[in-house]
Amino acid sequence: MRKLVESEITNRNSINGVGSSLQHESAIKHVTGRAQYIDDLPQSNQLLHVATGKSSQAHAKITAINLDAVRKAPGVVDVIVQADIPGHVDVGPVYGGDPLLAGDTVVFVGQPIFAVAATSFEAAQRAVRLANIDYQPLPPILTIDDALNAESFVLPPHQHLQGDPDAAIDAAPHQIEGEIYVRGQEHFYLEGQISQAWPNEDGGIHVISSTQHPTEIQKLVAEVLALPLHQVVAEVRRMGGGFGGKESQAAPLACMAALFASRQQRPVRYRMPRQDDMIQTGKRHDFKNRWRAGFNDDGRLLGVDMLLAGKCGCSPDLSEGIVDRAMFHASNAYSFNSARVVGVRCKTNTVSNTAFRGFGGPKGMMAAETLMDDVARALGKDPLDVRLINLYQPGQDITPYGQQVSQHVLPDLMRKLADDADYRSRRQSITEFNQQSPFVKKGLALTPVQFGISFTAKHLNQAGALLHIYTDGTMLISHGGTEMGQGLYTKIQQIVATAFDVPVSMVKVSSTRTDKVPNTSPTAASSGTDLNGMAALDACNQIKKRLAQFAAGHFNIADYELQYHKGSISAGDQQMSFAEFIQLAYMNRISLAASGFYRTPKIHYDKKTGQGQPFFYYANGAAVAEVCIDVLTGEYKVERVDILHDVGKSLNPAIDIGQIEGGFVQGMGWLTTEELLWDDQGQILSNSPANYKIPTAFDVPYQFNVALYPQDNKVDTIHLSKAVGEPPLMLGIAVWAALRDAISSTTDYRFSPRLDTPATPERVYWALQQCADYQHQQEAS
Repeated sequence: MRKLVESEITNRNSINGVGSSLQHESAIKHVTGRAQYIDDLPQSNQLLHVATGKSSQAHAKITAINLDAVRKAPGVVDVIVQADIPGHVDVGPVYGGDPLLAGDTVVFVGQPIFAVAATSFEAAQRAVRLANIDYQPLPPILTIDDALNAESFVLPPHQHLQGDPDAAIDAAPHQIEGEIYVRGQEHFYLEGQISQAWPNEDGGIHVISSTQHPTEIQKLVAEVLALPLHQVVAEVRRMGGGFGGKESQAAPLACMAALFASRQQRPVRYRMPRQDDMIQTGKRHDFKNRWRAGFNDDGRLLGVDMLLAGKCGCSPDLSEGIVDRAMFHASNAYSFNSARVVGVRCKTNTVSNTAFRGFGGPKGMMAAETLMDDVARALGKDPLDVRLINLYQPGQDITPYGQQVSQHVLPDLMRKLADDADYRSRRQSITEFNQQSPFVKKGLALTPVQFGISFTAKHLNQAGALLHIYTDGTMLISHGGTEMGQGLYTKIQQIVATAFDVPVSMVKVSSTRTDKVPNTSPTAASSGTDLNGMAALDACNQIKKRLAQFAAGHFNIADYELQYHKGSISAGDQQMSFAEFIQLAYMNRISLAASGFYRTPKIHYDKKTGQGQPFFYYANGAAVAEVCIDVLTGEYKVERVDILHDVGKSLNPAIDIGQIEGGFVQGMGWLTTEELLWDDQGQILSNSPANYKIPTAFDVPYQFNVALYPQDNKVDTIHLSKAVGEPPLMLGIAVWAALRDAISSTTDYRFSPRLDTPATPERVYWALQQCADYQHQQEAS
């Protein structure tokens, strides 16, 4: 362990700026257990713990509630219901519908009805079980089909329209229809939802929260307590994973902790046990996707009519943007030429679903990739050839929402990956293997990802940063982004260190606090580095401009003659260390602090017309997956994966590759093993690690090759890099497509079976039965 620490010091004291594979700033802390999370904070004897009493009904009126036994339980200090909330009751992030505590009606199993503050976590958990609550059940809506039939929506439908798709489909030489049900996903962050709040001497509140959106925490806590915003400070040092699940879902915990802290004038911690977390917080949306398409003999799409129906749960939460994002990515990397894409937001009596890595993008892409396979099977072509011919490229580069794809990265990237991974020769050998092997079949697929980068809510595309340079030359940078393990803090360090060409060890990133950088956007939409990195660079450039003007006057040189080099500066014939120069500037009363700001240019979208340019650029990638399946049981194994991913000019190749590997495995889990299930009463069945299977080390393919596509971004991003947070998740679609390819091989690739997700061994087996039925029908005819 000593060698690791010495290595860390050596590594971070060298010049490891942008482009270096610098280790994560908390890597040593993570592996040694020294990284401090909220539940690691010291507990004073004044600390109270929170638990909530939950609804047992999916939809019901509360006819009576008796909390006497709860109040008398050992350790209980305070009990509250909705009427005890002094300010706003609703903590919905955009639209209403998310009361902190239920009122007269409950709308999903697990909805909080009352809350308890007790002297220990265990006492609070025991106390909430003592409540007596009577209900009058109401008819629930539990599925997408139920919602479609009842026209139950949290928000109105939305549409993208390009050309005349009905005429194009009808006139096409070939038509096809299809449907796929794509289930959601539990975030399963290592650190569950948690917040801690302290009252301060002037009536305000300080909240530390495991959240991706500190400003929203500040706003909602202030509203719940009926306080002005400047009375609330929200702080985040790190999260043990977020994946979108802490963008809006962290707010109720922070508000509840703050409410009890205000009432009792004591510190309060609210940590959800894993099972409560899985019952009470939203997940990735289920989607039911339907389409009708027309195409020519080459497999080129001529028109597509598509419906994307998202299971939003009991309230809007972030579903407007999530279903919009599914619509934006319903074509993935392909030109539909003429298209209608309709998104509907289904309201059900289940927990309100929320953001997940990729937002709605993965659900839309599944429709496009299913369609590509179906077209290929209908024509007897290799699915890769159908994908290549339909890619956005010069002459067919307008999306259904009207944005022109200006960087045509994927045609070259996919062909390069196919060559590097020996796709063609492997395709031939796998086909030959499948012809000779009756019980084990192999599958191969190469699928692309084209993911738009920017928040589709335009106002969120902004960021601020605050840079301090101290008189010893060390720097402290605050910004609005949050660190959830993705390496944002590390990249910000590298950006600031590179600006002054000093060792990264001279730059420290402070915890994210709303009293340092205000009005922040969530760390989401893969925009954390794009936005906050540019804001940090702006702060650097402001100080550098001041220093250049000072040097010009002090040393009698032109301002451009001030140069930074490996921890030193040169000003004409004068040379000194960076620290000496900063001390000199301070003695001459030069300001060594700056507030930086950035807003993404060139983006716009008209919600009324469904047209615009919502994305600053696209990140791209492709994956080749090879699988083998047992046709008697449906069991399978992922044998090899090759990935080539476009991150522009990488800020940190090691962190980027780590993000790609992790994103791919998480996407593979979503599509293969992670199954969210509810019973017919609206109770979630997959409510613990015992009945919800995330990928393990044994699921990672033995051959797992990842490379970065060597091309700088063509638009002016931070050091010409591209976002890498979300796009790699959708590379996991290659595994699902490879499974479907192996199943289709049982019909000599003539039939494309329906394979809903997750593609568990059971669903693979059922798809194999579809193929057997197809074979029997062909033989009978």
